[in-house]
Amino acid sequence: MFEATKLPLDKWFLGLYLLTTTKTNMAALELMRHLGVCYRTAWRLKHKVMAAGDPFACQHFPHPCGSHAMTSREETRQLSGFVQIDDAYLGGERNGGKPGRGSENKQAFVIAVETDEQLQRPKFAVIEPVRSFTDTAITDWCKRRLMPQAEVFSDGLGAFRRCADQGHAHTVVVTKGGRASTQVNGARWVNVVLSNVKRSIDGAYHSIRQAKYARRYLGEAAYRFNRRFKLPELLPRLLRAMVLCGACAEPLLRRASNYLS
Repeated sequence: MFEATKLPLDKWFLGLYLLTTTKTNMAALELMRHLGVCYRTAWRLKHKVMAAGDPFACQHFPHPCGSHAMTSREETRQLSGFVQIDDAYLGGERNGGKPGRGSENKQAFVIAVETDEQLQRPKFAVIEPVRSFTDTAITDWCKRRLMPQAEVFSDGLGAFRRCADQGHAHTVVVTKGGRASTQVNGARWVNVVLSNVKRSIDGAYHSIRQAKYARRYLGEAAYRFNRRFKLPELLPRLLRAMVLCGACAEPLLRRASNYLS
């Protein structure tokens, strides 16, 4: 993973430090300014960190990738206990194209937050792109992301009823939207985390190619959220994962996909 002949190790170490210790996400443009490198180099470093061990990219790598870095580390996470889930989109309105749901300008994703038994504190989150909010897509998501004993709370989206088909207790939480939805027990934390994720992405990156790289950016958000109480471990564990990764040239980084299949 380290390309010492092209980028000095001190630049790599500083880049990893900045990407793990800053309170907010750091865009490649800002990383470029801190490291004193060109934008293309900063972009490659940023995406190598986010995509280290990416299952899509690993099939092209000559060496096995580590399994403890950002996107890949979150691929196998499953939630248990009480789980609040919601449907969401990345991307906004653009001239031309279809508006609203199903727009080619937006990337659909599912966000789920595991809470404690009193629904008072969030524990872990799963944030993953889906092709669409269909019965097939949500059934596949439930199989991969929910432990058998998980109890689901969701809004009235019909596809989320497939969670019950998989044996999960399912409660439909009716909210009126807006600020009031963040106060409803059973929907509060998923709305709070979703709001923070969108604000963080919009504020740090302004615009991303969500149709191609959404999995990486959402994986980064989940990685940071799930380790918010283990900040001293972030850098050492990420460093180890990066060392274990195989080489990844820029063409492979740009050969990205939001879906596992």
